[in-house]
Amino acid sequence: MINFNGKLHANAAILSLENRGYKYGDALFETIKVINGKPLFWEDHYFRLMASMRIMRMEIPMGFTMEFLESEILKTLEANSLDQKIARVRITVDRGEGGNYLPISKQINFSISSSLLNESKYVINEVIKCEVDLFKDFFINEGLLSNLKTNNKITNILGSIYAQENDLDNCLLLNNSKNVVECLNGNIFLVHGNIIKTPPLTDGCLKGIMRQQLIGLLNKNEKFTLDESSISTFELQKADELFYTNVIKGIVPITHYRKKTYKTQIAQELLGNLNTKIGT
Repeated sequence: MINFNGKLHANAAILSLENRGYKYGDALFETIKVINGKPLFWEDHYFRLMASMRIMRMEIPMGFTMEFLESEILKTLEANSLDQKIARVRITVDRGEGGNYLPISKQINFSISSSLLNESKYVINEVIKCEVDLFKDFFINEGLLSNLKTNNKITNILGSIYAQENDLDNCLLLNNSKNVVECLNGNIFLVHGNIIKTPPLTDGCLKGIMRQQLIGLLNKNEKFTLDESSISTFELQKADELFYTNVIKGIVPITHYRKKTYKTQIAQELLGNLNTKIGT
């Protein structure tokens, strides 16, 4: 069942060809992990969505409160018998239909879909390797729009195809200054000694929810020093560890980059801290 503007539909084909999210990518989305009816980091997701809608000059309805959207998420989960399970939820907000580049209406649509997940606790499988390389065909723009989770993800799509064609598990995306920005599906962190680096938002990385959670944990951890600064490609060979983050998988260690092999101890430690925080 799909929730479209608060009504449940058995058929997912509820958008017309004139939908602006389909035609122009004029849409935003949030991907949320839900455990037994509890959306993880829901407040952070909600406020990121609201901030993104303002940047996109979308008119936010008065009733679009955090409580309202959470109730719509739970309604969708119950309709799909996922309210007492581990689920992945996607909320999409678009500007409806009509107009060319200029919208003819300020009215927005929202849709909520859900699917089953297997793991509640974030885990690292030490058996699984994650080999990456640079994706250099196209670059991420530095600036505010690249921080948003919009439907315009063509660079990530082409990078994913490139990774598959070259037997890679992921790729590192670069910005116009040729600095490492993020992975195809998450924010990047680099460990060198007791310093943990992640690119600043000004470099064009996604303003990730799990990135935000991990930064909060690191700021309270006296063992490590957080450094939000640009990561050059030359630093990759000198790093002790490299990992990426997203809300579905948590922390994913990168094990190989070209001839470099990385450790995973710090990623394991931080993942334990994360699970303790969320109580799983």
